[in-house]
Amino acid sequence: KADEIPFQIPNGWEWVRLGDIIQLVSGQDFNSSLYFDEPHEHSVPYITGASNIENNRVIINRWTDTPKSIAIKDDLLIVCKGSVGKTAYLEEEKAHIARQIMAVRMIYGLDRFYIGTAIHAKVDDIVRSQKGIIPGIERSTMLNLAISLPPIKEQKRIVAKIEELFEQIDLIR
Repeated sequence: KADEIPFQIPNGWEWVRLGDIIQLVSGQDFNSSLYFDEPHEHSVPYITGASNIENNRVIINRWTDTPKSIAIKDDLLIVCKGSVGKTAYLEEEKAHIARQIMAVRMIYGLDRFYIGTAIHAKVDDIVRSQKGIIPGIERSTMLNLAISLPPIKEQKRIVAKIEELFEQIDLIR
């Protein structure tokens, strides 16, 4: 809607709702009898929450034989309860996610790093607006996020520039 557009975007870009361009998988908690601390032959990682994401990487310390809410390789995992906003891309083939995590799955061949950066910028705004004892992001809030979407070539160019700037920052540090 016109009143939701925060600024003008270049020709060829579109304002889109996140739910129209991604699949969002919500997590599900397990009773402690359904997970364990060592992997078994057919087990998959079980990611329970913010403690499993450190420095934008997933830490695996639990497994389950009965996955139900499944994130797959390259999904962007985002903490939606407690330490809201921590993110990491899943490097495992698949993992079960608990309710404190949502998995953002890219569709339509979009650049996952561009979409991840756009989401992260919006999530920071959502976190700042939280008014409760335990902050959280609702599924509907994620699906209704409006982001500006450039053509795929421009997405890749933007991501390359961001990576270049972060490399420069790392060199300065």
